[in-house]
Amino acid sequence: MSTASDSTTSPIESRYAWVRLIAALLLMTVGGAGMYSVMVVLPTLQLEFGIARADASFPFTATMLGFAAGGLMMGRVADRYGVFGPVVVSAFAQLLGFTLAAHATSAWQFALCQGLLIGMLGCSATFAPLLADISHWFSRRRGIAVAICASGNYVGGALWPPITQYLVEQHGWRDAYQTLGILCVVLLLPISLLIRRPSPIDHPAPLTASGHRAPLPPPLAMSPQALMVLLCIAGVACCVAMSMPQVHLVALCGDLGFGAAAGAEMLSLMLACGIFSRLASGYIADRIGGLRTLLIGSTAQGVALFLFLPADTLTSLYVVSALFGFFQGGIVPSYAIIIREYFPAQEAGRRVGAVVMATLLGMALGGWMSGAIFDWTGNYTAAFLNGIAWNLLNVTIAVFLLLRLPARGRLAMAQA
Repeated sequence: MSTASDSTTSPIESRYAWVRLIAALLLMTVGGAGMYSVMVVLPTLQLEFGIARADASFPFTATMLGFAAGGLMMGRVADRYGVFGPVVVSAFAQLLGFTLAAHATSAWQFALCQGLLIGMLGCSATFAPLLADISHWFSRRRGIAVAICASGNYVGGALWPPITQYLVEQHGWRDAYQTLGILCVVLLLPISLLIRRPSPIDHPAPLTASGHRAPLPPPLAMSPQALMVLLCIAGVACCVAMSMPQVHLVALCGDLGFGAAAGAEMLSLMLACGIFSRLASGYIADRIGGLRTLLIGSTAQGVALFLFLPADTLTSLYVVSALFGFFQGGIVPSYAIIIREYFPAQEAGRRVGAVVMATLLGMALGGWMSGAIFDWTGNYTAAFLNGIAWNLLNVTIAVFLLLRLPARGRLAMAQA
C-alpha cells in the first residue's frame, strides 16, 4: 500500500492515512453488528423466554458492560501492539458469540454470549482502539477524521437493525444470529489487512536542552486524573440519556401499536441521521475544539429528549427520531478529540478506551434503568424524564470545563 511519496514524507494525512480511515470506517460499521442486533430481538426474547421488559433488556446491558471493559483492555493493547491484532480477535469472537447465542436455551446464556464474546472481545476492538489509532494519522483534519471513523458506528446502526429484522422475520432470531456471525468474520478479516502498518505516534512535548522531553502542563489547570474523572462522569451521564430512545424505541413502537418493524425503521433512521451529525461535529471540532462541540451536542440531545414526551403518532415519532439522530451523533467522538487536545498521544488508546468505557456503562445503565422504570410505571414517560436529568449533568460538566479554558495550565493540542 506504500508509495514513493509515503517513504519520503510524513505519513500524517497521507494517501495511506485516508485509505486507513476508510478501512477503519468499514471495520467499525461491521463490528457494531452485535450491539444493534440485540436491540431488535429484545421483544422476541421477552416472549420466548417469558421474562419482564427489564430482564429482556439485560442482554443489551451485558453487551455494553462487556463492550466497556473490552474497550479499556483493547485500547491498552492497541497502544502497545497496534490495532490489527484486536480486530482479528474481534472477528472470531463475534463468530463464536453469535453462534453460541443462537443456541442459547435461557436468557442468562444469551446474555453471557452477548457480554463476554460479542461485547468484550468483539465490538470493543472495533470502536475505541480505532478512534485512538486514526487520531494519530491526522493533525489539521483530526476532528473530521475521527468523526468519519466514528460514523461507522452509526452506519452500522443504520444497516444492522433492518437487516436483523428481515432475517428474524424470514428465518427466526436463531438463524438470524448464526448468519450475522458468519457475516462478521467474512467481512472483518480481509478489511483488517489494510491496517497492519504501525501508527505514527506523535510527541507533543518539546525536547529540553538536555535532550529529555519537557513535562506537560496540567490540562485545564487541573490534574490529568481529575479531568479524566470528570470526562468519565460526563460520558456516563450523556449515554444514560442517549440509551433511552436507542434501546427502547422498538419496544415503544410495539406498545403504541405501530409494530416492531416500524420501530426498527425509526432506529435505523435515527442512527443514519447520526452519521451526518458526527461529520458535522468533526468539522466544527476542527474549528472550535472538542469541549465546545461536546456542549453543543449535549444541549441539542436534551432538546430532542423533551420532544419525545408528546410524540405519540407514527409521523411524530419518525420526525423526533430523526432529530434525535441529528442532535446527538457528535457527542461521543467529541471525547476522543478532547483526549487528543489535553493528553499525550502515547496515552490515546487507554484514555479514549476509558472514556468510551464510561459512555458504554452509561448505555448499559440507561438501557436497564429505562426498562426497570417502564416495569414500575407501565409507560416510558418517567424513563424519558430520567434521561433528561442525566443529560443535564453532562451539560453542567461541559460548562464547568469550558469556564476553565482560559486557565494558565491548558495543554496545547497535539500536532494541531
